[in-house]
Amino acid sequence: MLCSPKLTRLLGSPSMNACRLFRWIAGQSVSVVFGALFLSEIGLQAAVSDTSKPPKEVVTAGAILDGAQQAYARGDRPQALSLINKAIRAEPNNPRGYFARGRFYSTAGDSTKAAEDFTKSINLDPTQGDIYQLRGIEQFRLAHVEDSIQDFNRYLTLNPDQIAHHWQRGIAYYYADRFAEGRQQFELHQSVNPQDVENAAWHFFCVARLEGVEKARLSLMPIAVDSRIPMMAIHGLLGGHSTPADVLAAASAGNPSPTTRQRQLFYANLYLGLYFEVMKEDKKSRECIAQAVQLATKEDYMGIAAKVHAKIRKLSEKSK
Repeated sequence: MLCSPKLTRLLGSPSMNACRLFRWIAGQSVSVVFGALFLSEIGLQAAVSDTSKPPKEVVTAGAILDGAQQAYARGDRPQALSLINKAIRAEPNNPRGYFARGRFYSTAGDSTKAAEDFTKSINLDPTQGDIYQLRGIEQFRLAHVEDSIQDFNRYLTLNPDQIAHHWQRGIAYYYADRFAEGRQQFELHQSVNPQDVENAAWHFFCVARLEGVEKARLSLMPIAVDSRIPMMAIHGLLGGHSTPADVLAAASAGNPSPTTRQRQLFYANLYLGLYFEVMKEDKKSRECIAQAVQLATKEDYMGIAAKVHAKIRKLSEKSK
């Protein structure tokens, strides 16, 4: 005798013999037997019902941030920000959400909000190396140069192999009036980037502020070739072999496209402004820096430097 499927679920496999089944039934009242069968039926229905429902999908912050990245890539910035905020609400202790929102605000040019979110991310996970670099850049944009130096130092503590490459720290040292440290940073950078006129120029400015222009010329880093126009003309100016007019002429020479000409004139005016500053020709310096700010592009770090220069020097004038 085989048990029905329901009784099999209740009592065991069909291998239970009839005697065992009848012994169990004989020892129970009718109400108990039918009650057991009734409960068995309910259990089977529940089991069938449970297996018919798919498990509820758990949406993680990581998955939401992936969607935000896709939205940003297709140009839907409002949707990207909305999804980032959703990810933060879903997992408020996940540093990735604040990191993503910090990056969003950084690309939008809101350095205050970017730095705030990077700080929140760091507080949740202080072992992140790159985020100190990113917050340091935002601090520099805000002209908080000492704060930017602290962040760059933290980044370099976690990434010591990047010390010689970190010219951004050298520029921050210059605007913090820490010229000896700036000089050292640019000397380190020359070991990994020996044909960079910009590095030679910032080194020149640090030495000039420490020891005077003549000493700076004597220690000017030699550059054989820097193909970027008008870099070699700028190097000649620092060495005393060309004039500011030569730099501007080099930036406009030939027939460059409007975009190329704008970039070349930006660099010409930026470094002329810095040159006039160490030459103590303040009016000319301000005029050139103002022109550089007008020509700067959003993506260029040196454009940021021009704006920071103008802001710091303006604040300095107000404090006098």
